[in-house]
Amino acid sequence: MAVTKRILSLNVGSQTLGLAEFRMQPQGGLVLHDYRLREILAEPASETMRQAQTVRVLSEMMDELRIKGGSVNYAAAGQLVFARFVRLPSVDEEKIEKIISFEAQQNIPFPISEVVWGYQLVGGGLDEQIQVVLVAIKADLLDEINNGVEESGLRPSIVDIAPMALYNAFRYNYSDVSGCSLLVDIGARTTNLLFIEPEKIFSRSIPIAGNSITAAIAKEFGESLVAAELRKKRDGFVSLGGAYAEPENPDVARASKIVRGTMTRLHAELMRSISHYRALQQGNRPDRVFLCGGSASTPYMREFFQEKLQLPIELFNPLRNVAVADSAPASVIARSAHLLGELVGLALRTVTACPMELNLRPASVVRAQALVKRRPFLILAAACFILALVGWGIYYTRAAQETRQSTERVQAKVDKMKAAEAKFGKLRKETASLDSIATPLITAINDRNFWPEILEDLNAHLPKEDIWITELVTMSGGKPIGVDEQRMMEMTSNPVTSPPAGRATAARPSGSAIDGIFVRGLYLLNPKQEQVVVDYFRNLVGSRLFAIDPNNQARTIKPSTPTNTEWAFPYELHLDLRNPVEIP
Repeated sequence: MAVTKRILSLNVGSQTLGLAEFRMQPQGGLVLHDYRLREILAEPASETMRQAQTVRVLSEMMDELRIKGGSVNYAAAGQLVFARFVRLPSVDEEKIEKIISFEAQQNIPFPISEVVWGYQLVGGGLDEQIQVVLVAIKADLLDEINNGVEESGLRPSIVDIAPMALYNAFRYNYSDVSGCSLLVDIGARTTNLLFIEPEKIFSRSIPIAGNSITAAIAKEFGESLVAAELRKKRDGFVSLGGAYAEPENPDVARASKIVRGTMTRLHAELMRSISHYRALQQGNRPDRVFLCGGSASTPYMREFFQEKLQLPIELFNPLRNVAVADSAPASVIARSAHLLGELVGLALRTVTACPMELNLRPASVVRAQALVKRRPFLILAAACFILALVGWGIYYTRAAQETRQSTERVQAKVDKMKAAEAKFGKLRKETASLDSIATPLITAINDRNFWPEILEDLNAHLPKEDIWITELVTMSGGKPIGVDEQRMMEMTSNPVTSPPAGRATAARPSGSAIDGIFVRGLYLLNPKQEQVVVDYFRNLVGSRLFAIDPNNQARTIKPSTPTNTEWAFPYELHLDLRNPVEIP
């Protein structure tokens, strides 16, 4: 039969540790693969060493079962846990938690801050009272147990209590049983009673159990508890009493009578518990009794309770609906099945929904489990962060690669352009050199047209009649060029001065330049008289060659006074050039 998920369950009893490995079938069933049961020291003086001893024994069992670690469901012993059954009126669901919190503070005999507590709703309906199971354990005791479990390499998942784990195992394996059943768990320090009915449960702990027998034997024989425990296991049985013959060995007979006496006291407490259950919990009288726990296998224990209670008595079988693997020791299981109730009940918490699902996890386990639940989100967030970094890294790597490739392409063009620039620079130098040679030639060529342009411009602006030009003389710096001294004196005697700075373009720095033209001519006697010369002056204002100030006529025209005795009259014009011409 195929099995899948591994389930580990651990029962931390007062004197016995039980560790079992189960597997969950694909259909949801439970398979027992193997288990181990180990006793720890019973001496009270050894309590200070209990955690170290628990870790050592638990590690040995894990080695035998080849368990390296993993998640585990474990149960604390019933005597460490305070349990109270409270009935509440039928109220709305949102009010139940507040009422239960109040009841917990009222019923738990310790400060609520010093305990780990929980509750479970049992039975009840719309018109019925609600039964609440309140359980609490001192936080420091639970931390000690939990530290021992974690030191062995196991990771706590569910923390239950032994009586409730037994209850889940019973309901799973005896779901077909009707009426009231009494489960008597005779442990080392206490006997836990479970009254089980459909939709009802009641638990009570009696401080009479296996250690009570051991203590009585030790007192009777004057032995240590360890020696008394060995005597109980070797010689102990429940004396039948009455007409039955006693054993030949007087020590065995004495031990059997001690066991019977202790069990008689337990029977009395059991009867009081039944009366209490029927009176205060409105329960029914038990129809049957199931025995379990380490002391339940004491010889003639079933016969004793059957004689006292007059009810069907049988050993509790928690493997009734649980499969057993071929690798499990079948012969050992047959003798110790009644000791596996807590282990089966703990494993069922992982396999299926149970009627009692208490989980008294210490604060450290709650934090660890919360971290485990958040771990996928943290891992996802870390993965997203790493992917983002990788994405940005790829992006920047790609961008750098593209930039490098683009730079290489641009650099190749830049290199070509630099080569072209070098060629252009060389050509510019050659051009400048040629310009230095060609400029004088070009200037000479341009200056060769000087006089034709002057004559053409003067002629173009000359009035059509009554005036003509008789003489042209070039000027440089207000002085005529190319005339004798006498003629120069006549021309310079004219009050017209050389052009002021800014009126005409300065002469070229290579030498003297022609910067003006002296014009001499005649005009006929005419109705306009000298006005014809003024008209000529005005026409020359628009010339492209001469720089003439239209508002300074006296500077350009030499005045002459016409007479009635002559037929023509002279005039003179001093014209400044816009662009002086260099004299070669």
